Amino acid sequence: MSAAAPSRTSSTLLPYLSIFKTKVNLVLASKSPRRQEILQLMGFDSKDFVVLPSDFPEDLDKRNFINPADYAQKNAECKAQEVATKLFGGSDSVDARKVGGQRDAGKKTTIVIGSDTIVDRDGIILEKPEDAQHAYAMLSSLSGRTHLVHSGVAIYSSKGPKSGDGIPLPVVSFCETSRVDFAPLSDEEIWNYIRSGEPMDKAGGYGIQGLGGQAVRGIEGCYFTVMGMPMHKLSVALAQFAEDDQI
Repeated sequence: MSAAAPSRTSSTLLPYLSIFKTKVNLVLASKSPRRQEILQLMGFDSKDFVVLPSDFPEDLDKRNFINPADYAQKNAECKAQEVATKLFGGSDSVDARKVGGQRDAGKKTTIVIGSDTIVDRDGIILEKPEDAQHAYAMLSSLSGRTHLVHSGVAIYSSKGPKSGDGIPLPVVSFCETSRVDFAPLSDEEIWNYIRSGEPMDKAGGYGIQGLGGQAVRGIEGCYFTVMGMPMHKLSVALAQFAEDDQI
């Protein structure tokens, strides 16, 4: 992929959290409530970051990706790049102060986080269901089996590299994978879950942090990867910006 994960120095963002809050205009390129919640669990209040959903159409051809994890990572890069280009990609970029609603945002380093989560069932990519019947097909295929969840993350910075034509390039890009073991589900259980409405905006048709968590017998790996964004690895990546004096 186009960028590597940072070398591990600090194990968390905790030593640098206050620095981030004062020196960084943090932008989340996603409208996902789960990802916003993860940032808040990391110590960022809602006023400490800006939600600017990406307009990237998510139309990558899955046939071009042998590994589903690469697909999630590339989607994360494209989502974040679209927002980063708006903010600091050249003459048509948007004033960060207008986007952030913060008086001093223009004086700060702007860091954009993009993420994408998919479910991988034996190499088949499952994203958000299109309708109730599609959700039923997804959940039926996961019932009583294990599957993988890949969450890609890409981070762009106003101090980061750009292409020859001024398009921002990722400073950090990685994908984290967790294995999820699903309990056998009856049709009645699946349809009751679908009628709750919860599956419709979630990769694979379920949310581990909600009602869907009742179907999860266990996971191997990071819980937050399944929820939508790997908290630990993201915290390490953000800490690296501070350690490298890039904020």
